[in-house]
Amino acid sequence: MRVVVALGGNALLRRGDKPDADIQLANVRQAVAALAPLAEEHELVVTHGNGPQVGVLALQSAADPALSSPYPFDVLGAETQGMIGYWLLQSLQNALPGRQVCSLINQTLVSVADPAFTDPTKFVGQVYDEATARALAAERDWTVRQDGAHWRRVVPSPQPARIVETRLIRMLLDQGVIAVCAGGGGVPVVRDEGGSLTGVEAVVDKDLTAALLAEALEADALILLTDVPRVVRGFGTPEAEEIAHTTPAALRAENFPAGSMGPKVDAVCRFVELTGDMAAIGALEDVADILRGKAGTVVTPSGDAEALLTAARVRAGGIS
Repeated sequence: MRVVVALGGNALLRRGDKPDADIQLANVRQAVAALAPLAEEHELVVTHGNGPQVGVLALQSAADPALSSPYPFDVLGAETQGMIGYWLLQSLQNALPGRQVCSLINQTLVSVADPAFTDPTKFVGQVYDEATARALAAERDWTVRQDGAHWRRVVPSPQPARIVETRLIRMLLDQGVIAVCAGGGGVPVVRDEGGSLTGVEAVVDKDLTAALLAEALEADALILLTDVPRVVRGFGTPEAEEIAHTTPAALRAENFPAGSMGPKVDAVCRFVELTGDMAAIGALEDVADILRGKAGTVVTPSGDAEALLTAARVRAGGIS
């Protein structure tokens, strides 16, 4: 099958970790150890987050006295795609000797009229206590919001409209190459009246981009990996309940925070609604069982994951 996997930020940098390169590389190697068995059986596309890494580079850029002004977010997004893509590329090559792996820097087309540019919601960078966050916001003209027990910087997160390099990614998959791409949702760009592309100050949600890419590549499954085993109904309340198998309509009827689980739920629902195929949200260590419909929150048109996965394997030639 053709599978698109989106690695959450926890695959690279867990809450409380220092953003040191060696810590992130160790986390990437653990993630690849879980993903490698999938690549042996299926066509694999790997996307990833970059929020903490962009935040680190933004701080460094803002504090660098040699710069007249900090680097813009599209440039920082490209830098982190290259850095994280390199770690994933090398780790996948080491885990799968003989396989071809390619890491691409991608651009994601967005609309200049997207309302997100006037309502920043995307968390980037490290966490702070409220006082520190508000002081940094005043000093650096940031927008900050509460993220759980902490506070973080937020930037615009426009809706992805198209991954510019989709045809190239499809060509790689057709040649048996494992593709690492669309990191951090891709570098956000807009097209001007002359048809030229220009980067914009924003961060595109990686899960929505992964869903868009999975649909464009005609993937059989979209898997969003995070640090929880399943989506939870009524999270943080006495009525909290894990959701195992569900439909887009049932999942959309729930209420999930816009800054955390909300975009993931929206992404999997969109993919299933548009394609009729399977999407799931779950923990990295459960990825093999998630693809079998035995772990995570599995979303299908009817809620019957087993029948859909069997049909997908038949189409892919995996079973008769």
